Amino acid sequence: MKMPYEVPEQKKIRLIIDTDAKCEADDQYAIVHAVLTPRFEIKGIIGAHFGTRSRTSMEESYAEIKHVLGLLGEGKRIEAYKGAPVKLPDPITPVSSAGAELIIREALSDDPKPLYAIFLGPLTDLASAYLLEPAIASRLTAIWIGGGVYPEGDAEFNLSNDIDAANTVFGSDIPLWQVPKNAYNMMRVGLAELAVKVRPHGAIGRYLYEQLIAHNMKNGHRPDWPKGETWVLGDSPAVGLLLDEHSFEYDFVTAPSIDSLMKYIPRSEGRKIRVYRSVDSRFTLEDFYAKLSLFAGCTE
Repeated sequence: MKMPYEVPEQKKIRLIIDTDAKCEADDQYAIVHAVLTPRFEIKGIIGAHFGTRSRTSMEESYAEIKHVLGLLGEGKRIEAYKGAPVKLPDPITPVSSAGAELIIREALSDDPKPLYAIFLGPLTDLASAYLLEPAIASRLTAIWIGGGVYPEGDAEFNLSNDIDAANTVFGSDIPLWQVPKNAYNMMRVGLAELAVKVRPHGAIGRYLYEQLIAHNMKNGHRPDWPKGETWVLGDSPAVGLLLDEHSFEYDFVTAPSIDSLMKYIPRSEGRKIRVYRSVDSRFTLEDFYAKLSLFAGCTE
């Protein structure tokens, strides 16, 4: 769709999205937001696995990406790719996939636009691409939604699905922006808010709302999550930070290693990564709501 404004060509970026889209209900919001953002030239969306809860989790994510793109009418313009079906067996052995090949191909291309890749689940496909072709390290910037709270670290879902991959990426020279769970948990929304600002906007708005409500009810028996009347759109900061990088909301941290309990082990020296303390939920959510409304108005 065409927005009522232009984005200068010099401001556009290439983007790869890697997402465990069928894990729960928030990846879909980030996918739609990215697709509706004219600054982004999306080079592909990779379906990621989401651990051992399902043997077909990557395939489920891939199918969900295809479904969301179909609802947006973008199934022919934007291609979906299959990522690794399982985590790395160890920190030095890649799991080859079409998704890893996409990352390598785009990173090594002659396109002058900067390449960014956002990871909304495990880092398996980025780590695999790097292990297969280390030359990509200087040719893209990665944004990862994942990891526990600094400085100690703790259990976190995206990290838990491939600790070895996180250690591989942290130990590499790939420029990395990490959005740990204390930052991404700031993306709180109410279900009433989504009913007003998402559900009315076309088939994609109805789907985004209804699939989230279905997850809310399906998990209603759990004592800790979800809360009942709220959700966290925790993957959406990856999109918001590529619109405005929140220059005063992060620290440069020497990349730690991560143990089996998902605790950070500090290193006295080594490369620095950008670790976000906070994200602007108002900015990110309002940009998404506006683009969704404009999209629905153009298609209805």
